[in-house]
Amino acid sequence: MRTLRPMDLGTIIESVKKTGRAVTVEEGWRQSGVGAEIAACLMEQAFDWLDAPVMRVTAKDVPMPYAANLEKLALPSVAEVVEAAKAVCYR
Repeated sequence: MRTLRPMDLGTIIESVKKTGRAVTVEEGWRQSGVGAEIAACLMEQAFDWLDAPVMRVTAKDVPMPYAANLEKLALPSVAEVVEAAKAVCYR
């Protein structure tokens, strides 16, 4: 996605129609995030095309640290994204 508002939900739904799956990734917290909104919209408008639950990869549920080494641990990693993609593919 290039923008969050307006959200191009049509493109996301077309992708779900092709793959039957969705993974959202964001640096924000899980609660009330953009990924949650996308998952809710997909459940409402693309449920029949989903073959697996929408997976959400987000920051850890901790206050954002100032130290760079701790910030890196709080944000989603490439390994977590790959793990989520594999989990959704093998359901």
